[in-house]
Amino acid sequence: MKAKSHAAAVFWTGFLTGSLGAVLVALTLLYILNMSAVVAISVLDVPTIQRMLAWTYENLRLSVIPFGATLLLFTGSLMRLKRFLRDQDSAVEKIAQMDHLVDIWINLFFGIGVIWTAIGMRGALLDGLGDLNAQSAAKLGAFSILQRLVDGGILLALSTTIFGAVGGYLLRLVKSLTVGTQIQAYYHRLAEQQTDAVQSSLRSIDAHLNRLVSTATPKSPG
Repeated sequence: MKAKSHAAAVFWTGFLTGSLGAVLVALTLLYILNMSAVVAISVLDVPTIQRMLAWTYENLRLSVIPFGATLLLFTGSLMRLKRFLRDQDSAVEKIAQMDHLVDIWINLFFGIGVIWTAIGMRGALLDGLGDLNAQSAAKLGAFSILQRLVDGGILLALSTTIFGAVGGYLLRLVKSLTVGTQIQAYYHRLAEQQTDAVQSSLRSIDAHLNRLVSTATPKSPG
């Protein structure tokens, strides 16, 4: 009976994971097609969603895809870490590896913001200044050059920096609030177990040495 329930749980978990993955892939493709102006997505009946989509298109563009993928990976790893901490039989290596993986996704979220900033700044500078020289730049004027930089993506670069930094710190806060106390308690118990094991070994060695000394010491004649 337990085996059947476990098999059913595994089946439904796989089914839900696959369904969610298919939905996310479809949404990602729709987002890319909309960004490429191949299809047009409009949610006029829900102004809040329409404003969110407009803000995302203007400030994040395609960077929302790696940000979203990293967020999903962080969520999955955090849930697995929480499940491992609840299970008393979980191996130390699994918990340590999952804890490390959660930190990797947080750092990657920061990194995506930095990398996209560099990409956006490079594109903005190439589009705004790549074909200019001193004479043409003086003829255009500062405002026109600034407008070219904005059109080239400098605002996108700055937006991804802010989004990556704020999101990364929020992910750290979520980890701390979700599993921070449990993981500190787990490592504290692990350190205590190792200390107890060392102390037990030292006591055993001390007792063994005392027996050897008492055996080797000759008794004085009465």
